[in-house]
Amino acid sequence: MEFTVDKYENYSIAKVNQEKIDSTVAPELKSEFMNLAQDGVTNLILDMEAVKYVDSSGLSALLVGNRSFGEAGTFVLFNVTDHVMKLISISQLDKVMTIVAGQEEAADVVLLSAINKGQAGE
Repeated sequence: MEFTVDKYENYSIAKVNQEKIDSTVAPELKSEFMNLAQDGVTNLILDMEAVKYVDSSGLSALLVGNRSFGEAGTFVLFNVTDHVMKLISISQLDKVMTIVAGQEEAADVVLLSAINKGQAGE
């Protein structure tokens, strides 16, 4: 699976460079999320621009990311394609995950979340 991570001061941005997140790559994506969490990443912004299709295994992987980072920090998706957004909406995961249009918005969500949790400047 093609996956890149750029680390910044208050968050990391991961980019999935795969057209499909399905049963063949979902376990690896879950593993990447778990490794990042173990490495101390608390706020993860996931760039979904390249992803054109997600199956139930892929949605499950996204939920693992949401759980791994959502408790201590923030998990935000951005650049979600229309087709993938439709699948997320049908499964009602848009009600439990934070999804925004662009990277700047995602960074703002992380900042606001940190302020709300009293973590600003940590």
